[in-house]
Amino acid sequence: MFLTAPLSENELTTRAKTIAGASLGEIALATGLLLPKNLLRDKGYIGRLIEIYLGATAGTRPEPDFTEIGIELKTLPVKPNGRPAESTHICSISLNKLAGSLWQRSLVFRKLNRVLWVPFEADKDVLLCDRKIGMPFLWTPSDSDIIVLKRDWEEHMELMSTGNFSLLSSLQGEYLQVRPKGANAKVLTPSISFDGSPSRNLPRGFYLRPSFTKKILESIFE
Repeated sequence: MFLTAPLSENELTTRAKTIAGASLGEIALATGLLLPKNLLRDKGYIGRLIEIYLGATAGTRPEPDFTEIGIELKTLPVKPNGRPAESTHICSISLNKLAGSLWQRSLVFRKLNRVLWVPFEADKDVLLCDRKIGMPFLWTPSDSDIIVLKRDWEEHMELMSTGNFSLLSSLQGEYLQVRPKGANAKVLTPSISFDGSPSRNLPRGFYLRPSFTKKILESIFE
């Protein structure tokens, strides 16, 4: 476990290589954290575990995890067939602070500008503590990736900033989707309605589709 933040990409890469092939149980033991039996109630647990081990400093702040070097950490559960097991959460959305947002200043853009991906086994037949971590890798979206991500983001933001939440669907967006984040339909957060008045709505977050993270994996390992 590293107690200080990495101060360069090379330092972070060196640290990340030390966890390749380790089990999640071994990483939990090194950090002193208790690993749950499963991730049904806490899908973000593995991400926080790896952040702590590698020395991430952002915590819950709306910044890339390794703030000093502008790198976000994303864990990626991968099925035995090599496909991502689920969508990848990028960030929560402040539904009452959408007006005037620009792609280049958005949290989505800042978090995806440079990412350390950490793949790990998502085989339900293997105990969580025994699942292995794959080889972490740094990634930057290509120009063509940015075009699609920006287009998806702008389409989602147009609906949300005008209060048209009822028109949102997880089917929208080629790479980037918006999905509810609340524990249940009773959990609501401040938002703006279509007429500009204060309202409340389901919490939502931005996610990358598994089809896109599959594309990322293929670009690195094939």
